Amino acid sequence: MAERVDPSPTGTLTERITAELSSFLTERIGLLTQVSADLDVLAQAVRAAVLTGGKRIRPTFAYWGWRCVQPEAAAGEPELVRAAASLELLHACALVHDDVMDSSDTRRGQPAAHIRFGQFHREQGWSGSGQAFGAASAILLGDLLLSWSEELFTAAIGGLPHDRARVATDQFDLMRTEVVAGQFLDMLAQARGAFDPDEALRVVEFKTSKYTVQRPLLLGAGAAGGSAELVGVLSAYGLLIGEAFQLRDDLLGVFGDPSQTGKPAGDDLREGKRTLLMALAFQAADRFQRALLQAGVGDPGLTPAGVAQLREVLRQTGAQQQVEQRISERAGEAARCLAAGPLQPAAAQALLRLAQAAAHRTS
Repeated sequence: MAERVDPSPTGTLTERITAELSSFLTERIGLLTQVSADLDVLAQAVRAAVLTGGKRIRPTFAYWGWRCVQPEAAAGEPELVRAAASLELLHACALVHDDVMDSSDTRRGQPAAHIRFGQFHREQGWSGSGQAFGAASAILLGDLLLSWSEELFTAAIGGLPHDRARVATDQFDLMRTEVVAGQFLDMLAQARGAFDPDEALRVVEFKTSKYTVQRPLLLGAGAAGGSAELVGVLSAYGLLIGEAFQLRDDLLGVFGDPSQTGKPAGDDLREGKRTLLMALAFQAADRFQRALLQAGVGDPGLTPAGVAQLREVLRQTGAQQQVEQRISERAGEAARCLAAGPLQPAAAQALLRLAQAAAHRTS
């Protein structure tokens, strides 16, 4: 989701966020390397996890939550941008841990952190399991990123009036709790093995909708002193667009172009993800189609021909079209929410553009 609205003369929002991250990480990585030169491999992994790729979606929504209330370049905006940048560290933590839990080999077209660490172990010729070293190192990397996200957020938000900083902090706390809850619900769905639409949507709400859109928006609006009416509008918009974002992600996980998604074609099928797309397909499948789904979904050795066959089943059952329709409906409902809300005009236009980008993105 490439958000290119220029919020200040000093650069695009994405550039400002990246600059904040780079400055913060330079200082913190310096502390690591003072401890021991052996931590250089960890420092490199931090840079790869945070500064290589990424759309800066959560900081972007936090910024436009702020701009729903405050005009451009209002007092406190630099502090808000810095606090918003901390959400990218939180997200990097979530991705690193998620790749370990899902046994994903790639992230943004590059080896996942645990794969990088495992390769490093093998290159050094060390004893023990490279795979175990890689997983343990990635867990520690994620923990470090989580700790640093709180450091950056706390230092930045403290520059705002206390009452507004407190509201924003509450949203930051809820965001961290809810994403863990959503991740655990996702693991439960995988363990139970069922393909249930309601369960899939519950995971979407907590793992994506609240974490990716709603809480960042409310964090920004709270930091800006937003009204209860505005909070209601942004809450509704956030859940709608967060769902559209995740459902698009589910479609891309099956039908996306690997050169744009950074993941192998059909990876979600091999992982057997319990998405709404798959749940709808199982519901509508005939006996032959269900047999194909049961045999292929969750098979790590699924061939490209098998991926193509399952894609055709998803089309034939109407599951793909149902998800596409739901995405369009959620984007439309979100637009109507914004039209009824007390938003600054520039922010309303930016959020409309972001809604369309979330619903119709290709990566």
